[in-house]
Amino acid sequence: MDNLADALESEQPRPTKPLDISSCWQRLRGVEVGHLAVVVDGNPEIFPVNFVVERESVVFRTAEGTKLRAVTQGRVAFEVDGYDAGPDEAWSVIIKGTASEIRELEDLVDAAGLPLAPLSGTPKTRFVRIEVEEITGRRFPVVDPAMWRNPFTLRRRSPQD
Repeated sequence: MDNLADALESEQPRPTKPLDISSCWQRLRGVEVGHLAVVVDGNPEIFPVNFVVERESVVFRTAEGTKLRAVTQGRVAFEVDGYDAGPDEAWSVIIKGTASEIRELEDLVDAAGLPLAPLSGTPKTRFVRIEVEEITGRRFPVVDPAMWRNPFTLRRRSPQD
């Protein structure tokens, strides 16, 4: 092997596998908190938000501010992940789409009836819907950390060193 990266790749026990679209939606519906990725003033920002899946879109609540302004300015990404202890696998689902504030009265009434209470005490009176244009996911085995031991990892140090 020419380098450490080649050696580590050759020891990968099982490959990462894509999730089909149905499995992506199933996992998305099975969690309550995800990460919203947006661009604010040319810089990437990530916000944790609790959400629900309604039909094949994602709905969350927010307040006026940076997040609300950012989501209405273009495409967004949204990510959820998790761990399944049975098969000892981790997974990740990413959606990409266009977000917009829900403003029509009938749609607001519907959104207000969703099981979507803010996690924080900050009032979150605005509803946002992400229309999903792309959904992808993957699952991968969780490996024993000992797999990554090599001559460079023998000297343990604190992250602050």
